[in-house]
Amino acid sequence: MRTRDVMTTEVVIVTPDTAAREAARQLAEHGYTALPVVDATGTLVGVVSEAELLRDRLPQDPRWLVHGQPPKARRAPADLVDEVMTTPRTVTPNTDLAEVADLMLQHGIRSVPVVRDNRLVGIVTRRDLLKSISRADWIIEAEIRNRLGMIGDPRRWVVQVSGGKMSIVDKMDNDTDRHVAEVLARAVAGVTDVRIAAPERI
Repeated sequence: MRTRDVMTTEVVIVTPDTAAREAARQLAEHGYTALPVVDATGTLVGVVSEAELLRDRLPQDPRWLVHGQPPKARRAPADLVDEVMTTPRTVTPNTDLAEVADLMLQHGIRSVPVVRDNRLVGIVTRRDLLKSISRADWIIEAEIRNRLGMIGDPRRWVVQVSGGKMSIVDKMDNDTDRHVAEVLARAVAGVTDVRIAAPERI
């Protein structure tokens, strides 16, 4: 599967001159952990996350002063997104989802902007990946049967799906069609493995 199969194309964005407080409001309102930052041309220039927006923004509770404890020194909080945004890690619509998952896990990030020629075209989140691997087996089976109908009589294929693992038997024993069937099967959301063969090989 590719990023384009699961990404969200309607993305909440901010610009470098968006107020940091407004970006924080957007995160809280939508339940996101980060927002892409784009310029006037739609080019991705950064990303702003919860961590950057929280830094130095919450003052120490004044009740501690009653006990004679001086407040901790803090820098003035940033006014604009431009002051706190970071360089984003990105993927393209054609990036393999396995690579996206590895990127998220390796760097501890929950969402990744999707770009084409440096322009933002979508975003993919951990939740999107979880949705793709948690589809019901019967839904996966119905989708692949529909796709296999494009390369001949669907009755020639014996399809079974269990726990996301798919086995396909080609009754007509055609190497070319079996290859096409495997490509189609691996592109179905929720498929974790594919085994495809002629009747006597499975």
